[in-house]
Amino acid sequence: MGQLPTVLDVATAAGVSRQTVSNVLNSPELVRPATREKVESAIADLGYRPHASARRLRTQKSSTIGIRLDPMTDGISGSVLDRFLHALTEQADAKGLRVLLFTATDPDDEIRQFQRLRDGADVDAFVLTSTFHGDPRTEWLIENGQSFVTFGRPWGIDDMDDPQHLWVDVDGRHGLREATMHLLETGLTRIGYIGWPSPSGTGDDRRLGWMETMAKASGLTPAEVDALEVTAQEGVSYGAAAVRLLEDAPGGVDGVVCASDSLALGALIGSTRRIPIIGYDNTPVAASIGFSSVEQPLDQVAAGVLELLTGAHGGKLNDDTVTDPRHRLVKPRLVVRDVPTLGVATH
Repeated sequence: MGQLPTVLDVATAAGVSRQTVSNVLNSPELVRPATREKVESAIADLGYRPHASARRLRTQKSSTIGIRLDPMTDGISGSVLDRFLHALTEQADAKGLRVLLFTATDPDDEIRQFQRLRDGADVDAFVLTSTFHGDPRTEWLIENGQSFVTFGRPWGIDDMDDPQHLWVDVDGRHGLREATMHLLETGLTRIGYIGWPSPSGTGDDRRLGWMETMAKASGLTPAEVDALEVTAQEGVSYGAAAVRLLEDAPGGVDGVVCASDSLALGALIGSTRRIPIIGYDNTPVAASIGFSSVEQPLDQVAAGVLELLTGAHGGKLNDDTVTDPRHRLVKPRLVVRDVPTLGVATH
């Protein structure tokens, strides 16, 4: 078996210094795009495995990232975290990092798992998902000096600028703004919204995108816009009930945007009319049935998480002089499809 390629081999093939190769692996934002492409091409040609990036993790013990395997909810929205986990595992492997999955029954149990994995030196850092108001998990990790990044903002603390909490998130406000504007631009006016009860950091963020767009571009009064909102628990049956409330209200509704694909599917099933309904997450259900939905760029989310874990910050705020942004907010995209020909409900 031949000798494995080294950083020096990559540097020689790309015609750059070893430091430049290291920067491409650990802090790619510091390298000019053309140079970065040459180095990445050399890495691919030589089959080099950039294990050096793992050393950016603070403890330098196991090159392993711990992440909780969330329980399945309704099989629709839960697929989003499955896709994120796949993207994270695939990209971590390319950096010579491993992903360790663990389960927990609730946030307190997850904290106990953090402590167990920390005490056993099993992981170097944690990735958290499903952040929420007053999340005790992030407080414990900060207090105990653990490296971590969350997929989701620190809702209820300091959403954008908490210096001790490194996070990556998708701009749901932008996504619902795009969805609502798309329907308004087709000539519709009364665009309803089906979302989760507040407080819900993610849900409230998405709702703002709908509300701001309606206030600015629908021509309706604030009272008329307020009447077009229905809150519901997550789930297909709740979405079906919610759309009936909108359609039965004075003035009815021309179209609907939803906080999730589960709610959108319910709205499609429960609607007594063939109105456009847009979901959020672009799950396989949305693609197979054929309704429009906002897609989260989970590959970009995973890349951002790994940048914060292995780059200048190393999963925690180490130095106030580091200029690399502590947070990543990525924009989703609207996937437009024709209104599916589902049978309408009668009542």
